[in-house]
Amino acid sequence: MIIQICVGSSCHLKGSPEIVELLKKAVEEHNLESEVTLAGSFCIGKCNRLGVTVQVDDEIYTGITKENFKEFFKENVLSVITGERK
Repeated sequence: MIIQICVGSSCHLKGSPEIVELLKKAVEEHNLESEVTLAGSFCIGKCNRLGVTVQVDDEIYTGITKENFKEFFKENVLSVITGERK
């Protein structure tokens, strides 16, 4: 699984450095280092007014914040890796 975090100007101002750190910690906590590759992207092209844009494989998610991060990670990373999400 490849997770790209937008680190462009707009997302940087909306907290992408925090989201990068949260992703690093979550990947380590769940021992997913061999299954997940984290990468930065200067623009994914789906800017919105709130939060950061993150791409998980071919799916793009907008509005990721530190407040909704745990739900995002559980629903869009853990559930995909464990096969709970179809």
